[in-house]
Amino acid sequence: MQELVMLKDEIFLVEKLEQDLVDLSEFSEMLKDGDEKTELIEKIIEIEKELNQLELRTLFDGEYDNSGAIISIYAGAGGVDAQDWAEMLLRMYLKWGEKNEFKIKIAEVVRGQEAGIKNATLEIFGAYAYGNLKSENGTHRLVRLSPFNSDNLRQTSFAAVEVMPVIEDIAEVKIRIEDLRVDVYRSSGAGGQSVNTTDSAVRITHIPSGVVVSCQNERSQLQNKEQAMKILKAKLHKKYLEEQELEKRKLRGEHSSAEWGSQIRSYVVHPYKLVKDHRTKTETAQVEDVLEGDLQIFIESYLKYLKIGL
Repeated sequence: MQELVMLKDEIFLVEKLEQDLVDLSEFSEMLKDGDEKTELIEKIIEIEKELNQLELRTLFDGEYDNSGAIISIYAGAGGVDAQDWAEMLLRMYLKWGEKNEFKIKIAEVVRGQEAGIKNATLEIFGAYAYGNLKSENGTHRLVRLSPFNSDNLRQTSFAAVEVMPVIEDIAEVKIRIEDLRVDVYRSSGAGGQSVNTTDSAVRITHIPSGVVVSCQNERSQLQNKEQAMKILKAKLHKKYLEEQELEKRKLRGEHSSAEWGSQIRSYVVHPYKLVKDHRTKTETAQVEDVLEGDLQIFIESYLKYLKIGL
């Protein structure tokens, strides 16, 4: 059904573009020298946007690009500033999802003692959610005047973002019941009437790999367990792909790390304003807009970078 919706959407885009091109041709022929050309310019801008949309669709050619996405955010080096930075990233992705009409479910948020969050996990529902957000996978660096420092000194903080596709079945990795340890505990955040009164939160440990996932924002223990299993599948699949890539690097004689935590983007608020992606060299001075969820420039440049090396 999801694939059907995506195909219908693409057909609609193509048909609309074809009709707009016909309208543009007819309208331009009717214009005479000296006539007001505002409508013509507006139509050209609209067609350009439609072409960009279709071009973007052609870049979603990864195996799981049309899937939903799971995002995990972890505060890194930088103490309270890093936890505040992790919460800023959480808000940025929530804003991005809202602007682009994606449904978002928060699986877990662990808050810091003073401010910010230690970590959070989200699930993004919708076509091409993973294709859009895979550009965010890696370490994000923030440079600013610290609001938590009495001397108002410049502070550098780090947060790690892990992006995984939602996968129903993993052909490469078999999950056996006997390899799982399931712990239940009392939820500490919002989630329903039973929160803080029953052991509804669930933590699952995959013993062979050591991967641990947890979920506490659903209303019942069963729902939290189902959500945690979904996240576990995504993490195990990602771990498998990373191990395969590391092995390929060894065979090629490359010794650089294949870990997902490599720094990908810097957000500088002081002494100047700049957001720069270190992979694609894309940059913008509109830091506030980016932090409000305007990520399109980085998403598109990364997809082109993967496709044609631009």
